[in-house]
Amino acid sequence: MTRPTSRDVARAAGVSQATVSLVLGDKWTGRVSERTADLVRAAAQDLGYRPNLAARSLRTGSTRTALLVVPALTNEFFARVYTGAARVSAAHDFGVVLYPSPDGTGPARDPFPSARAALDGVIASSMAADALEGIKGADLPLVMIDSDPAAEGAAAHVNLAIADGTRTAAHHLLGLGHRRFLHLASAIDSWTFEVRARTLAATLAAHGGTTLRRTTAPLTVAAGLTAAEAALADPADRPTAIVCDDDILAAGACKAARRLGLRVPDDLSVTGFDDLSLATAVEPELTTVRLPAEQVGEDGMNALLAVLDGRTWTGPELPVELVVRGSTAPAP
Repeated sequence: MTRPTSRDVARAAGVSQATVSLVLGDKWTGRVSERTADLVRAAAQDLGYRPNLAARSLRTGSTRTALLVVPALTNEFFARVYTGAARVSAAHDFGVVLYPSPDGTGPARDPFPSARAALDGVIASSMAADALEGIKGADLPLVMIDSDPAAEGAAAHVNLAIADGTRTAAHHLLGLGHRRFLHLASAIDSWTFEVRARTLAATLAAHGGTTLRRTTAPLTVAAGLTAAEAALADPADRPTAIVCDDDILAAGACKAARRLGLRVPDDLSVTGFDDLSLATAVEPELTTVRLPAEQVGEDGMNALLAVLDGRTWTGPELPVELVVRGSTAPAP
């Protein structure tokens, strides 16, 4: 089947090819009526027309391609972020190239001979900030996800209400009577995990009569198990609640409890963060802070499109939600 051309779209809409180019290139405002623009878009959709992006790139100097920098796609959260970004980019005839760090959170090799020639902009997670070293100097618009809004160098930030989520989880456990806490924290040096640690400590300190210990682990179930098992080993200094930076670490904590003969949640309550599929795969199911990962990707792409269009991105923090399940109960 022959691929439809801009001439076919023009004929179907009853306009010139120049008008088709203006409308599909998002340059029609003030030059073409809204009714005509709607006719052109409808004709293009009916015909299944897609612009020749390579030819348009040569004409405009724009590749209509964004780079999404993430720690690793083995983490379900970032796979969902990509889904959201790809959904918005497809609606604007943009492509999204994934740039995962092969070691999870460390630097990755620059995938392009010239990032400036291959890309229009970058969307990056603060957890993969080191990977940006490979494309520095390209002078590309940068949108940071879940990162310090006061940090310089980014044209826009897309953030989650991480502190709110941490406070909500802490107040949930305090309301259940827990006073001895363990923070099973991510070993990754990242702004988002610093916020969680800071907020948890401040919330518990403000309540009074609580104790908080902290131990760190890489983001794997095995590492979470090892760290939690060591922290729970002494019955005289055992917490009644573990607040985890991630559902993966929480799954490890639940395994550690079982190995030590502790029952979750009767002897020990455990909370996670993210609401991954893993949260409902373990037994009991995890009480966790749900993060709208796909919305993060959508807002990241929308922010980049705004920056490329010369507009300021002013999106608010994305709300998060505590999902209470079976891993939390009144303190023993």
